[in-house]
Amino acid sequence: MKSINCNGKLIDLSLPKVMGILNITPDSFFDGGKYKNESTIVTQVKKMLDEGATFIDVGAYSSRPGAKHISEEEELERLLPVIKLLINEFQNITISVDTFRSKVAESCINYGACIVNDISAGAMDASMFKTIASLQVPYIIMHMQGTPQNMQQNPFYEDIVKEVLYYFSKKINELRSLGINDIIADPGFGFGKTTEHNYKLLKHLDLFKNLEIPTLVGLSRKSMLYKPLEITAEKSLNATTTANTIALLKGANILRVHDVKEAVEAIKIVDLLKN
Repeated sequence: MKSINCNGKLIDLSLPKVMGILNITPDSFFDGGKYKNESTIVTQVKKMLDEGATFIDVGAYSSRPGAKHISEEEELERLLPVIKLLINEFQNITISVDTFRSKVAESCINYGACIVNDISAGAMDASMFKTIASLQVPYIIMHMQGTPQNMQQNPFYEDIVKEVLYYFSKKINELRSLGINDIIADPGFGFGKTTEHNYKLLKHLDLFKNLEIPTLVGLSRKSMLYKPLEITAEKSLNATTTANTIALLKGANILRVHDVKEAVEAIKIVDLLKN
């Protein structure tokens, strides 16, 4: 349960790991447009790896609320050269591709990525589960109500924790029946959820251990952190570390972050506390 197989390399998640975010989109909420050319991309990825990132999550489709929809072709045109660049530049790099499209996932895996991170958990492409089953790669399923274009228009739940857990148990059963072994659950903080919903999920994150698969948490610089503090995403690193520490204490196995060094430090401190 606590290790995943990436290209034959077993990655142990009993000590939590860090996934560094590489957004190659012009319009991501925090770092959109920052990494436009080869040298800025290589510099940023080197920094994240040096600081202790185990995974690099490359995304070319912005999923921030109300983000612009782009075609499959455009997504591939952005992603494939970057994956090729990183594979050539960094030996043994573990690349995750952030996409909800099965063709994009398959192309990126063929180029050397080894994890698929799907914000829609198969809901936005009916072929995704079948593709993952044939690729046999670790698959991150996220919970999202609606789509990135409409998810923040009045999200509603009777009981968010119960509903998200039920959603995952159904998805896990379906994936297991297709012979998919390495599944990771991401509660989807900020995806079709109010601030109150997000904090309720964080408070009860320990219940996700019942799914018996690793949990990935993406809290980095999100509005659930900076809006209540009346600051900006740029000024929310301290809030991010606080939230990540809470998530680790409640059993998170992977922290998906913009700031790797601080996340690695949080893991070390929590590990000292637990041991």
